[in-house]
Parts: sequence; C-alpha cells; structure tokens
Amino acid sequence: MSSIVTSNADAALRRESATNTNASGYPRAIDNGAGELLTFLGVRHDADGRQLLELENRVQPGSGPPMHVHYLQEESLTVQEGRMGYCVAGGPDCFAGPGEMVTFARGQMHRFWNAGNGELRCSGWVSPPANLEYVLTEAFASMRRGRGRPNPFDVAYLLARYRTEFAQGDLPAPVRVVVFPILRAVGRLLGQDRRYANAPPPIRR
Repeated sequence: MSSIVTSNADAALRRESATNTNASGYPRAIDNGAGELLTFLGVRHDADGRQLLELENRVQPGSGPPMHVHYLQEESLTVQEGRMGYCVAGGPDCFAGPGEMVTFARGQMHRFWNAGNGELRCSGWVSPPANLEYVLTEAFASMRRGRGRPNPFDVAYLLARYRTEFAQGDLPAPVRVVVFPILRAVGRLLGQDRRYANAPPPIRR
C-alpha cells in the first residue's frame, strides 16, 4: 500500500511541476551578480517517465550556493570543466573533476562551490522541477538588485512561501523564528510583496 501512495503522490507532483516551468522560453539564463550564471535548458522526460529540468551552471572561483535542501527534488550535477567542491550536512568536503557526476537525494542538505582557480562549468538536472526555476529566478534577481547580496525581505518571503519545497541550512533559529516574521510583516506594510503577486502556489508534500 505504501508504494501505491508514493506513486500517486509523485504523479501529482509531476502534474504540478508541469505548470511551474517556463516551457516556451528556453534556454533562459539568470545571473546573481555574485559569480553564478545559471541557464535553464528545458524540461524533458527520462525513460522512467520522470520529468527533468535540465540546466547548466557557470560558477566563478569561491562562489556557490549556501547550504540548502530540496525536500521534493533530486539534483544531479556533472562537472564539464573545473573543480567542484561539495558536501552534505555532517559530512566532509569532497571534490569532483571533469566527467564526474554528483547526485543529491531529495531531503539531503547540501552545498557546492567552485574549488578551483578557473571557471567551474557543470551540466545537470533537477527532478521534478516543482518551483525551483521560479524561486531561483527571484533569488538571483534579488541578489543582482543588492549587488551580490539578497534583500532580507525576499529571503524571508521566499523561504516562508516555499517552505514545503526548500530550506536554507545555515540560518540561526532566532533569525528564522523571530527576525524573518518581522521582516515579512514590515515588507508587506511597505508593499514589497507586490513583486510576488503572480508567484506560483507552493507544492504541498
């Protein structure tokens, strides 16, 4: 019975993911102004019927996303050029070079970064797409507006709205529990949430 429930849940997630990607606008690149250029290449289905959002990233030395988790998605990266450092929560730093693939399971807290002296270039995919494209697009835009640093309201809003899908692992509890709710309340009073008027609904686990 449990396997049937899981299959039905995954099927529902695939249906919701299909409405949360920019199917007509690929390839599409976003730049966070802090050393990361990410290109969404498109959505395809693998031999098992899984929906994959394919992407390519270019990361400058020392740059990379913070510790984070995708509760609903598996993520896979293959190094095309350069040296990638990566780790999962509680684990040691590991490294991958050209031709090597690193896969992070859904629910696995992780991060990666450019551990070399030149540009890191990876190809990969995320499955299912869910709201990843939207969230990263908004996060990167916030960082560009802040010249490499995201607006605290944007972080607080996106992590709260999409908390069933994503979380950031390096935030102290007082920031998440006390500071972020205040930021969201003040931001709404100032109308900062208007830019998210057309935000897609979060996907429930």
